[in-house]
Amino acid sequence: MLYITRHGQTDWNKEERLQGHTDIPLNENGKSMARAAGIKYSNINFDVCYSSPLLRAKETAQLILEGKDVPIITDDRLKEMCFGKYEGVHGYFKDPNFPLNDLFRNPEKYVPIGGSESFESLKERTSSFIKEVLIPDMNAGKTILVVAHGALNCGLISQLRQTPLKDFWTNLQQNCELEAFHEIKL
Repeated sequence: MLYITRHGQTDWNKEERLQGHTDIPLNENGKSMARAAGIKYSNINFDVCYSSPLLRAKETAQLILEGKDVPIITDDRLKEMCFGKYEGVHGYFKDPNFPLNDLFRNPEKYVPIGGSESFESLKERTSSFIKEVLIPDMNAGKTILVVAHGALNCGLISQLRQTPLKDFWTNLQQNCELEAFHEIKL
């Protein structure tokens, strides 16, 4: 069984700032969200947890699994999508002139600029992780927790559901929301 969750809230989430690869910690609300998720999902016996190496995801994994003997393995392929020079930008979603608007509003038309990552690159990272880690662990009967980020998780979930790129963001999770998959295939 596979479970995917997004990290708890950060100050940048609250301020509507693009985070990307910028290593932002959880805020107090984010820590509370992760602890609450740990209680809510305490009946799930995870065998292993894979986490983004970014602090907000690692902290979330640690708090969800607090008191459990579950290994947390970080994997660089689970880092958030890179937004290049636009990381830290405030109010990006409300600005009709924001250079990365197509990323969020018309993903199928998005062209990376300013050092931002392409959907192709994100798909390569997530496909590799699914093929090399998730499928073998699922075939071994493991119960897996993946703790990562909004766009990264959309990339994973979009592939697992075979969601077209134009509908990429329909798979966006709220902070600490858990999505379950009984089987996976590409």
